Amino acid sequence: MRLQHLHLLLTIAHTGSLRASAETLNVTQPALTKALKQLEEEFGTTLVIRSPKGVRLAPAGELLAARAATVVREIDRAREEVEWLTRHAQATVTVGVSPAAALMLAPQAVSRFQSRWPQVRVRLVDALYPTALAQLRSGELDLALGPLPATGLGRDLEARALIDSPEVIAARAGHPLAKSRQLADLADANWVLTGPTQGPGDPAHLQMEKLGLPPPRITLECESFSTLLAVLPRMDAVALMPRRFFESHGPRIGLVVLPIAEALPLTTIHLFLRTDSPLTVPTQRLMDAFVSEAQALRRARN
Repeated sequence: MRLQHLHLLLTIAHTGSLRASAETLNVTQPALTKALKQLEEEFGTTLVIRSPKGVRLAPAGELLAARAATVVREIDRAREEVEWLTRHAQATVTVGVSPAAALMLAPQAVSRFQSRWPQVRVRLVDALYPTALAQLRSGELDLALGPLPATGLGRDLEARALIDSPEVIAARAGHPLAKSRQLADLADANWVLTGPTQGPGDPAHLQMEKLGLPPPRITLECESFSTLLAVLPRMDAVALMPRRFFESHGPRIGLVVLPIAEALPLTTIHLFLRTDSPLTVPTQRLMDAFVSEAQALRRARN
């Protein structure tokens, strides 16, 4: 099996057409068909299913393509790192960041990093929990910053706790419950679930059942905190969000923090990296910058 075979399989998955794949790879369609046959003979199974509408990967082909994508990214990353070390070429580090991580850690950490490593391009990706971990595993991300999944991690990923992100309960300024001081006052409130279940925007973290209250009544689900900002000022609902996120966006769009007396949950921002792949030098240095920024913020709090 050659690297060209992996590119072939990935291109077929992307285009869904042998002719389009041949054009993309700049080879003839007979040559592509021959290479595909060789790959299927090597694995002893059908990798591509043909139909009048085009081609698609068979289950075995999908499994191989998932591995192939990782292999191709690692080779591209190795080539980039060698060029960076030997020719001072530009390198790129891609980091998935949660909303709280983007506000608390990214500005200073990235600024400090780029002042020292100006030839390295940093790409920040809005990574929704827990999708970011799947992107990290596939090699789409070099690092990820965000909350630890409730289900934990596998052995292929490592998590390093960086800093706690306090949560607040927010609502529009004229909400009838805007001055509530106890969670008990919110027993009949309509709630917004932001992101996935057990994520930072899930009101289940409040554990209202332990106070003898009914579980939060969720009437709306939003995929992201950005979507939450668009809808919350215009509805009679309350939502859990990172305090830093509220401070940056809430007041200017008419949101207020409910003065709840009980302690609200903390979400710990972690740094995630793969354990089965070495970090490039630029990635290591950017990781160090995030760790240093978290340490500085913790010292400032104490």
